[in-house]
Amino acid sequence: MVSTGRLKLELNGIQQVLRQELMFYIVKNSCHIEIGMTPTRGTDAALTLRARWSQNGITVAGGNGKGGGLNQLRNPRGLYVDEDETVYVADSGNHRIVAWSADATSGQVVAGGNEKGSGLNQLQFPTDVIVDRTTNSLLICDAGNCRVVRWARLGGTRGEIVLSNIVCRGLTMDDRGFIYVSDGCKREVRRFKVDGSQGTLMAGGNGQGHGLDQFNDISFIFVDRDHSVYGSDETGRRVMKWMEGTNVGQAVAGGGGYGSDAKRLSNPNGVVVDGMGTVYVADGWNHRIIRWPRDASEGSVVVSRGGKGDTGAPLNTHVGLSFDRHGHLYVVNEADDRVEKFELLSP
Repeated sequence: MVSTGRLKLELNGIQQVLRQELMFYIVKNSCHIEIGMTPTRGTDAALTLRARWSQNGITVAGGNGKGGGLNQLRNPRGLYVDEDETVYVADSGNHRIVAWSADATSGQVVAGGNEKGSGLNQLQFPTDVIVDRTTNSLLICDAGNCRVVRWARLGGTRGEIVLSNIVCRGLTMDDRGFIYVSDGCKREVRRFKVDGSQGTLMAGGNGQGHGLDQFNDISFIFVDRDHSVYGSDETGRRVMKWMEGTNVGQAVAGGGGYGSDAKRLSNPNGVVVDGMGTVYVADGWNHRIIRWPRDASEGSVVVSRGGKGDTGAPLNTHVGLSFDRHGHLYVVNEADDRVEKFELLSP
């Protein structure tokens, strides 16, 4: 018997493929309808600088202690939220990707979960995951195996290697179907065709450092509608932005060294950007989500350590970050092995 959760995942996958085919039809037939894909991990919500989120998070994945059960996570890292609010989690310490449907009390293993290893049916410390809506598949940063792999979104028993010999820390896609991958060893972001060919340097790649053409330690990335690349420079304590076609970036959040005031970050990780160009950062060691408007010299706290989830525990060591289409924020709380949702109260 097919479970209700799996049926929901299958139906959502079909809906997303149909939406994508509609977009391709519009473009192919030159229909005068303006339709744009929301950036991966972005939102359709029209957010202002006065937007407010609940300070009390709702646990939407994990939260039942550290472990390998289907209702548990172990050192989760990146995440992806699809259009029906199913959350896909890179459950790094369990070497698997787990999908949690909205309101579910346990997840479903959709990739890996066959112990740590390098086989095509295995993962090793995955750090990030997204859904490729054009192929209805998962793209996974299989960091411990230095590769990016693709798994069927549902029913997949093994993956295929898309990229190899890359220390993948984060990945995303743009509206043209290009894959962007951050390489933690080379301190760079490269763009690839969907088959993994023709890698193009998009950011960094000039050795380790704090220059505007460098990353000190690249982790999660985001690509906006203009194809600008944003990268969290974890030990550089900043978020960098590279406009498409440029060789030098600019610090759009942090950059003033280690600290906890409004001008500084401490080990930033997940990063997302709204339609106004406002940057939102999971400020890991400061245990907060902070918002930096375009061209601002300092940010403002959106969710702080004082905010608590429905388990009653304070926020702790934020890692992955994502919007959903309604503007709600999702953050991976690595130390507490859970994913929290902070609802948008007013845009």
